[in-house]
Amino acid sequence: MGSGKQRWKISFHKSPSPLKQQIPAEFLCPLSGALMADPVIVASGHTFERSCVHACVSLSFHPTLAGAAADFSAIIPNLALRSTIVNWCLRHHLDPPTPLAFYSAEKIVRQLMPPASSVAEYNRTPSVGSSEESVTPRLTPPPPLLLTTRPSCYSSSSSSCDIEITSSSISLEEEELYSRKMKSSQIHEQEEALISLRKLTRTREDTRACFCTPRILSSLKSLIISRYSNLQVNAAAVLVNLSLEKQNKVKIVRSGIVPPLIDVLRGGCSEAQDHAAGALFSLSLDDQNKTAIGVLGALPPLLHALRSDSERTRHDSALALYHLLLVQSNRVKMIKLGAVQMLLGMVRSGHMSGRVMLVLCNLAASAEGRAAMLDGGAVECFVSLLRCEEFESEESCVAALYGLSYGGLRFKGLAKECGAEAVVEGLERRGSSEQAREKCRRILEVLREKHEEDEDVNWEELLGFNDDLTKYTVTGSSS
Repeated sequence: MGSGKQRWKISFHKSPSPLKQQIPAEFLCPLSGALMADPVIVASGHTFERSCVHACVSLSFHPTLAGAAADFSAIIPNLALRSTIVNWCLRHHLDPPTPLAFYSAEKIVRQLMPPASSVAEYNRTPSVGSSEESVTPRLTPPPPLLLTTRPSCYSSSSSSCDIEITSSSISLEEEELYSRKMKSSQIHEQEEALISLRKLTRTREDTRACFCTPRILSSLKSLIISRYSNLQVNAAAVLVNLSLEKQNKVKIVRSGIVPPLIDVLRGGCSEAQDHAAGALFSLSLDDQNKTAIGVLGALPPLLHALRSDSERTRHDSALALYHLLLVQSNRVKMIKLGAVQMLLGMVRSGHMSGRVMLVLCNLAASAEGRAAMLDGGAVECFVSLLRCEEFESEESCVAALYGLSYGGLRFKGLAKECGAEAVVEGLERRGSSEQAREKCRRILEVLREKHEEDEDVNWEELLGFNDDLTKYTVTGSSS
């Protein structure tokens, strides 16, 4: 073991260690360059670290070594080499190597990929605003659509799937095999099962329906919150794929898997959070799930995820909130969370304004939401945004302002104060769509409508400058 001083001396030694120079070349993975903890032999005869093989398969990358391209159609554990490496480490007083995490292996493999193929992989054409597989993020994502039906962590790669699916159903034996592997005490067996399931459920609708069984969902439920990030990521990705089938959505929520998803969204690794947000968005598309997901506590972490460092997590969280807020009980919960001020702040700063405006539109559809937004300065905020002709989410902004126009005299007073009529009038003439122009016409009707009580309205008092009188009036009317 050596003394503490010796260990510090080794840690800070800058020249290459003589011992490292003596490591046999066959002990090192040709891709990662590190000692192999779990070496496997592939069909072409090459030996790699297992996680590097999985990363190559996921990215459809076939490295060429000694003039021959690697063939990953078969993977066999190299138990003899693994034992030799462990014995060598023990003889040299070294700790045996630990398996390389899939996420780290994926980063290494991407660096080895040729620039052309890397760009092609990262910029696949999306289908319906998102994509079709949950493995590879894009370098330059397409402009976000207002509404999509698939999570942005799901990217299209049907042509690169290495597994040929020959049957549209699975046998009980296959289900038992996957379930047993996912419940195995061996991490590499769990990972193998998840990666295989991830690929099988990636492009075939009938396969996704067949694998959404209580036994499979129960196994996924425990792995989604695994302390091993690669298990966490792949389990969440499988769930995203399964959730794409309409017939699976209610079944997944009733399996009790939403609370673990929420835990991952709160504190999982970054890529797992991407998939957790995507799964919650996908599940929220079914009307039967909306109330249940809100009751189970998804709203606070989804709201917090709008400020995530990951663009995919932000966008899918916003869309999940949009669909969940089609239910009145969830709108009330969001108001109690103090979400309005946070959302308005994001819109003012230009942070995800398009998606956030969709969320605000749904909040404006309820009396509680309108009251909170009027108190939070939403009218002035929206009118100032609409004054800017380059504002990209003009139609959503008009829709939110239209929702607020049901706020009665309070809305009229705030709109008058910030000069909304002239702005809306201009939009009514040059609106981007007939639907937006129609909403502008209705807002103008509200602003120009005359009532007897309008004649003697004290706007300062109405706008809240006399709080005592307002409180008295509210108390008197309620009694």
